[in-house]
Amino acid sequence: MSDTTQATPTVRTVDGRTVPPAGTYSVDASHSTVEFVARHLMVTKVRGRFADYAVDLHIAEVPEQSRVDVVIQSASISTGDAGRDGHVSSPDFLDVAQYPTLEFHSTSVTPAGGEWSVTGDLTIHGVTRPVELAVTFGGLAEDPWGNQRAFFSATTEFDREDFGLTWNQPLAGGGVLIGKKVKVELEIQAIAG
Repeated sequence: MSDTTQATPTVRTVDGRTVPPAGTYSVDASHSTVEFVARHLMVTKVRGRFADYAVDLHIAEVPEQSRVDVVIQSASISTGDAGRDGHVSSPDFLDVAQYPTLEFHSTSVTPAGGEWSVTGDLTIHGVTRPVELAVTFGGLAEDPWGNQRAFFSATTEFDREDFGLTWNQPLAGGGVLIGKKVKVELEIQAIAG
C-alpha cells in the first residue's frame, strides 16, 4: 500500500522571524489583488484595482536578500465606473498610451518589527521614485492540488504629484476634487515552484 500523503508545507524561522521557504514564487492573480485608494471631494474613499500584472518573487535563504519585481499593465485599471476609468487612463493621469506599465523593483528587504520593509523604485507616468512597502507574511497552506502557497499583505502610500499626476479641480467651498495621497493595498497568494 503506497503512502499518498502530501508533505505539509513548513515555514522557516530565521533570526526569530517566520518566513516562507526559499525559492521562486508565482502569483495566483485569480486569488490576489492589487488595489489603490484615493480621496474624492476630500472625504470619500474611491477604490480601484489593476487586473493585469506580473510578479517575479524570489525568497532567498537569507530573507534580506529576497527580491520582488512587479510590472502592471496600466490599461487594466478598473474603478467600477467606465467614465472614470477612461479619465484615469487619459493623459490627465496615467496616460496609458504613452506609459503602458507601472513598475516596482525592490532594492532592499529589512525586518521591521513583526513585518518586513520592502523598499524599491516605483515608476508611474515615466517618473521613478523610491517607496517603502510594509509587508506581512501571513503563512503557508497547501491547496487540494498539492501546491504550496504563501500569503502576503502589503501597503504603501505616496503623493501622486511626486509622479507628475497633478490634474485636479478646486472645490467652491475649499479643497480639491481629488486628494494627493494614494494608498496601495496588495493581497497576494504566491505559489512555490
